[in-house]
This record gives sequence, C-alpha cells and structure tokens, in this order.
Amino acid sequence: MTSSDQSLAVGETKTYSVRTYGCQMNVHDSERLSGLLEDAGYVRAPQDAEEGDADVVVFNTCAVRENADNKLYGNLGRLAPMKTKRPGMQIAVGGCLAQKDRETIVKRAPWVDVVFGTHNIGKLPVLLERARIQEEAQVEIAESLEAFPSTLPTRRESAYAAWVSISVGCNNTCTFCIVPALRGKEEDRRPGDILAEIETLVSEGVSEITLLGQNVNAYGSDLGDREAFSKLLRACGQIEGLERVRFTSPHPRDFTDDVIAAMAETPNVMPQLHMPLQSGSDTVLKAMRRSYRQERFLGIIEKVRAAMPDAAISTDIIVGFPGETEEDFEQTMHVVREARFANAFTFQYSKRPGTPAADMEGQIPKEVVQARYERLVALQEEISWDENKKQVGRTLDVMVAEGEGRKDGATHRLSGRAPDNRLVHFTKPDEPVRPGDVVTVEITYAAPHHLLAEGPAKGVRRTRAGDAWEKRNAAPAEKPAGVMLGLPTIGAPAPMPAPAAVGCSRD
Repeated sequence: MTSSDQSLAVGETKTYSVRTYGCQMNVHDSERLSGLLEDAGYVRAPQDAEEGDADVVVFNTCAVRENADNKLYGNLGRLAPMKTKRPGMQIAVGGCLAQKDRETIVKRAPWVDVVFGTHNIGKLPVLLERARIQEEAQVEIAESLEAFPSTLPTRRESAYAAWVSISVGCNNTCTFCIVPALRGKEEDRRPGDILAEIETLVSEGVSEITLLGQNVNAYGSDLGDREAFSKLLRACGQIEGLERVRFTSPHPRDFTDDVIAAMAETPNVMPQLHMPLQSGSDTVLKAMRRSYRQERFLGIIEKVRAAMPDAAISTDIIVGFPGETEEDFEQTMHVVREARFANAFTFQYSKRPGTPAADMEGQIPKEVVQARYERLVALQEEISWDENKKQVGRTLDVMVAEGEGRKDGATHRLSGRAPDNRLVHFTKPDEPVRPGDVVTVEITYAAPHHLLAEGPAKGVRRTRAGDAWEKRNAAPAEKPAGVMLGLPTIGAPAPMPAPAAVGCSRD
C-alpha cells in the first residue's frame, strides 16, 4: 500500500485518541502513533471529548503489572456499545500486551479492529485502512524490529523538552521481567544519528532532552564500544543551546566509572540519577538474575556522591519477590537507609505469566507483602522528607513546566523542575513566564515529594524554549509539523524517574 493509499479521502477528517499505559517507552511510542495518524490525515480528538467520541481509539498497552489485561478488557468493554452506535468507529490495540496476547485480544473482544505489536507500530494506518476495507480484524505482530522507530513521524507534546531514544530492546534476563521477550534484543542507534536528532530538536527550541533506552547505559554493546554511553554524554555537552541532559534507566551492572566522570564533567548533564535497586538482598538479587550485589550497588552510589555531592538519586524496589525472607527484606531496608534516595518507586511483586519467577517456589502471601511494602514506604517517605529539607535556603534555577502543578491555578503558583529533577512550586513572578523559561528561586519549605519557594523570584530568564512554546500555542489549530527524526516527549519528559521506569520499571 502506498503512502497515498494510507491517507484519508480528500475532505474527510477523522479524529483519533491514543491511550497509553506503562513506561516511558510506551509514552514515546504513543507519540509516534499520533504522528503516524496525523501524517495519514487524522486529527487529534479534543481533550474534553467524551469517551468513545473519537473515530479511532488506540490503546498502547503494558504487560508488566498483574492487572494489565483486566484494565485493557474493562476499557474495551466500555467502548463496545459506543462502537455499535457509531458506524465506522475503529479500535486498535498495540504495545506489550498486544505483542504477548496476539489473537487472544480479538477472541475476547471481537469488536477490536486492529492488533499490532511493539516491532511494527509504523503499520497502524495501513492496518486500520485494511480493516475498514475488508471489514474484519487485522492482527499483525512482527517478531523483530522492522525499522528503528525514530524514523517514524512523531507528534511531540512539548516544545521545550524531548525524549531521544538511543536504543531499543534489552539483553538482560531478569526472572521477574517479561519486557525483553516483548521488546527484543538490544539494538543501538548510531551516535551520529542520535546527535543529529538532538541538534534538530535544539534548533526547534528544545532545551532539555532525556536519553532513553531499555537499559540506557548498556548503549554501545551492539556497536562494540564499551565507553559509547559516556562518549555520548560528553558529545551532548558540545551542543550549543542544549541546557539539560538526563537519561533513564541505567543498570548497575553497566554503570562504569567513565559514565560517572562524564556526568560530573559535562555541565549540561544534570546531577540526577535513577538507579534501580530492586532488592538489597544478595540472595534475592541472585534469584532475580541481577548481575550485581549490595556492595556493588552501594559502591556506585558512593562514587556518584563523591563526584556530584548534590546529585539526587532515585530507585525502583520490588517487595515480596518469591522466596524473600524477613532477613532479605531487612537488607533492602538497610540499603535504603544507607543510600538515602531522594525518592523510590516501590512495587509489590507481580506474578507475570511467561517469566521464570512466576513458577518459583516460595510465593509470598499477599498480607506479608503488603506489610513489608508499607514499612518500606514509611521509611522512604521519612528519608525523602529529610533530604528535601536540606534544600531549604538554597537558590535553584527552575525550568518552568507545563502540567506539573495541579493546584497552581488555586495557589497562584507555577511549577517546574530543579536541575536535580526535584519538583518545585514557586510564587508566580510579576513578569510573564512560559513553560521552558527558567526562574531563579529560593526554597522556603520542603515536603516529602516537592519543594516550595514562597518568596518573590530572584530572576527570570526568557529562553528560546519558551519562545517555541509560545509560538506553538499561538496557533493551536495548526497541524504539528512532526519531526521525522526523533522520539516524543510528554509535556516535559515524564518527571524523572517515571513511576514505571523504562521497559518494566525494574531494569
């Protein structure tokens, strides 16, 4: 089918809605899906549209959590009667759950028109058209990546911050994680392609990028260069106009000294690190097939803090992995006390069919997991608050963000991110500021999950990123141009780290 075959008929305008579940990888895939649909002539449905009002509804699914399929089929069930009332409405299901369940989706929800996987998202417009013409469901799942996703059109949500994918897939074999089976082996992009994309984004006004990969600091394994990631960080430091560089999610196994040095010595690489722990017990880490132990993990934290004393470090932790004893859990609590994470995303172990851990002996009773989870959360809340209190009195440059402060309208504040990615709510300056601008404030109060700057701003710097945001919002009816190179952003790329880190939030 040619490009013209994929487009809508002249004069025909159909709307679409994309619903995303899971990690940053899914978020950025959804922006590609939006770009593909707009390239084919669809228009995004208004944000205030009722459920089911869009002509095409796309579910980009996650397979990590235990209730992922229940959530999907519940949503599909609500759309079934709406689809019956609206001839021509189409429903598509993609993402990790689609890659895993394939024909099962159509069997359980026969009103679904298209099922596609993680490797062939570029086929969505073709499959929708084929389903419309043939009047039957189209199920197409590729077993390997057909083309690197960054070559697809992308509808970026933010004018000032962007994800940039440096690799896809994962070579790890963690026993709790199904994602490598669904996303495939790691494939790295060429450094020149990555840097060209970043330069294009900066020329359009983007001032913050987040390097994204399933196992981001393993970058280079597919290229035969063990120092490729640190070289990439340093190269980002040479791009004029690029103010902030972040990355997620690294793996402790691949976190080498050259990466720490590159972070510390490259001014625009932010003093922030998301380093998944998963468990503090060597016994549990071995059962998880995590290739590091407690001593190695704490050693990395110590080196990072020596090189960047103000770095904010966050993590992911799984509670209740099969076989976890009280002693094992106490080892996790010990690491949390020693590492003093700025924040931690904690998960109760979720059995996923198809993973080795699902069949392990020693599955922990729900009530035991819940009790441990609550103890861990309480400890981390205390530490997060203590660490945030250390920020009181500091003067920080905050990049104004869009949609970060739910109460900003009522409190007459704005919100944004400090260099270390802490969320800051601050008094609205007298002069106008836009998302992407930088406001200098003094922190006056700390809560466990945010900081407040209640006094007047010490300075406002209007930026090219703010100009780009203003230009985009001055003409909301204009169709986004779409960048053929590059990956999406989600407002500002999801607050780092995202509640579900890359791939499975557990890499």
